Amino acid sequence: MAPSAPERSRYLDIYTRMTRIHRSDERFRRMLLGGQLAIAYYSPRGQELLSAALMAAVRQDDYLVTTYRGIHDQLAKGIPVRDLWAEFAGKATGTCKGKGGPMHITHPETGVMVTTGIVGSGLPIANGLAWASMLKGEDRVTVCCFGDGATNIGAFHEALNMASVWKLPVVFVCQNNRYAEKTKFADGTACATISDRAIGYGLEAIRIDGNDADAMYDAAARAVAKARAGDGPSLIEAMTFRFMGHSFGDPGEYIPKEEYAAFLAIDPVPAYRQKLLDLQIGEQELGAIDAQILAELEDAVTYALESPYAGEDEILKDVLDVEITPAISGETPFQIEEVA
Repeated sequence: MAPSAPERSRYLDIYTRMTRIHRSDERFRRMLLGGQLAIAYYSPRGQELLSAALMAAVRQDDYLVTTYRGIHDQLAKGIPVRDLWAEFAGKATGTCKGKGGPMHITHPETGVMVTTGIVGSGLPIANGLAWASMLKGEDRVTVCCFGDGATNIGAFHEALNMASVWKLPVVFVCQNNRYAEKTKFADGTACATISDRAIGYGLEAIRIDGNDADAMYDAAARAVAKARAGDGPSLIEAMTFRFMGHSFGDPGEYIPKEEYAAFLAIDPVPAYRQKLLDLQIGEQELGAIDAQILAELEDAVTYALESPYAGEDEILKDVLDVEITPAISGETPFQIEEVA
């Protein structure tokens, strides 16, 4: 049966976001292999659909906090491809004028407030953003994405407890790809599921197949609506899998071949495209989206490569130059004098 008009619109929206992530990732890896870029890179391959469905359920003015492995979240949330590519390339036209780089993407215009390079540190930051929304009387929701490894960090437990006590409008999304860098989930986490931990702090928690677009969207929409209504935080444990190593250059040899093959057989990118075809959304329509994304990407790559690096005047901005000298007296061991 063909989908209703709202469903069709949502399916195409998710497909567009997913394809943008997928094609960008392919191009980044190809350029890295060809020596056209030399950057730290963390492939989201295998997790494209999860972010696409998640971000389709939030508003552009909702906040996002993600991790250094978050290019899929950033693109799905709506950062312009040109701006993101320029920042990854370290150019002055990037989201942070080339000074943030791949691990510190920020774009407040689309709600991407923080990309943190420290595992687990995004959760208390998300609480701060959510608390600010409460104090201002806004109905803005903060979505915080992190991996399963972050749930073994103290900040995870502190943040969930605080969010629950204060009923903060935050949705915690654990993208559980089953490996914390190179450590298998069961080898580093004592509990069976991450959602079990959230229940202990009084949060509503759900564990879903993050690569099922409908399940991901529905869970996110419910959690976001709950937070927006003032009914407190939720945690979504979205099960997924990554097809690349932790970072570019990591061959992923620690992943058993049979496990890898099983997940590759249900690769969410072609599976979702086939689902739309089965729902009578035509090849021509999907092909037009594919062509649009490829043209957008070509433009972004050219823009990034041809853009200038930040000049000395820009590089020295946002940097506090201080001189630290031992204190002669007083309670503090050091005195800090601002030089510039």
